[in-house]
Amino acid sequence: MTMDQASGLRHWASRQERDAGGCPTHVAEALIALAGQVPAASRVAVARRPPPAAQLATSTATLLIVGLPARQLERAREPLTHWHGQGRRWVGDPQRWQLVPVAPDSPHLSLLAAQQPRWALWVEADAESFRRAWRLLLALAEAGGPGRLLLLHPPGLRRPGLLDNLQQAAAHYLGVELVVLA
Repeated sequence: MTMDQASGLRHWASRQERDAGGCPTHVAEALIALAGQVPAASRVAVARRPPPAAQLATSTATLLIVGLPARQLERAREPLTHWHGQGRRWVGDPQRWQLVPVAPDSPHLSLLAAQQPRWALWVEADAESFRRAWRLLLALAEAGGPGRLLLLHPPGLRRPGLLDNLQQAAAHYLGVELVVLA
């Protein structure tokens, strides 16, 4: 008996719900929706090799975001719009991005990290932002999260200081690459 990937994910999610006392519904639904978007024959290639920039600029892309509550998710589109306005072609149309919030304590984090190539960490511009971002990075590293994240922040936040410090600390202490576009 064979199962397609979506069926396997549904089975896994229901088993996790029984075993772990409840799977967050939004995570299970996002996994199933994402698995159904890509034809079975190309799933392996998409997970291993990102598409060329020209294709990425016109197709829908999923960006998993840590550090930003779901109710504020549209704030993550601001830097994408800003970068698009600066002529960064890889962004394409900022509206084509499917933004998916992920909690750093999600039981599905390592599975998502293995399946999804595009991750971002949201960093605010306030005095506590380094501490919050560092705690999120620690939680991600301990849970088997992604090893590379795009650093999303409100437009206008300058690279020297907070962003550089966070990038260097993540690389040195956690082995996590933060991509900074400021």
